[in-house]
Amino acid sequence: MKIAMIGAGAMGGATVEGLIKTDTFKNEDITVADPSQTVLDRFVQQGVSVTTDNGVAAASADIVCVCVKPWLVEQVLQGIRAELEPQRQLLIVIAAGVKSAQVREWLGEQCPPFYLCIPNIAIAQLASVTFLVPCAEAMPQLTGQVVKIFEAMGTVVLTDEQHLAAGTTLASCGIAYAMRYIRAASEGGVELGFKADQAKEIVMQTVLGAVKLLEASGLHPEAAIDLVTTPGGVTIKGLNEMEHAGFTSAVIRGLKAGAK
Repeated sequence: MKIAMIGAGAMGGATVEGLIKTDTFKNEDITVADPSQTVLDRFVQQGVSVTTDNGVAAASADIVCVCVKPWLVEQVLQGIRAELEPQRQLLIVIAAGVKSAQVREWLGEQCPPFYLCIPNIAIAQLASVTFLVPCAEAMPQLTGQVVKIFEAMGTVVLTDEQHLAAGTTLASCGIAYAMRYIRAASEGGVELGFKADQAKEIVMQTVLGAVKLLEASGLHPEAAIDLVTTPGGVTIKGLNEMEHAGFTSAVIRGLKAGAK
């Protein structure tokens, strides 16, 4: 089985990095199509097939992934339309805001079974949350095949198109929001007297520890917070100060803004 990634920018490149780290595909069965020779050279060194011709990449693959900026999806799909074989191929479109009806319109009778897909860049480290929407003639056995590919690179959430924007802001954009907290807490650590690199390491380990505790205990975050908030103690004072500044409200408002 062969897979092609058309577009290897931040997200497409991260997805290819994830594919390389799994044993789902041999490296030589992965094709990357991108106009940047620098990008292609990076993947050639890892034994991946490369090309600057999207049509060549699409024609040789069983699974065709299109991961470009949303405003370029129509151009790319119409550019590979003649090479698509609906009876033998699957299409995966990784682009925020692109609708299934648009994909069908752009490809017409050449539209294979396809999926709208939103991972996050942690897919390169096999730690993505990937939202997957089956479209067109995506039969259960095909869906199972695609889920298996992305489960090797993290967690998969099968959802409907209506919830894809919410999933995008919660997990794909959300990884940036989590990094912004890490940055802010690291800067706070510097103000408290730690060197910048040390503060960052402390904060990252603290966030990792919080995740592992929640995973192991199954507790709601607020219940876990109660375990470390001694009455009159420094933790509750810090939390209340953050809430006075609108911490929870700011997070929710940011998520809602990203889903619009």
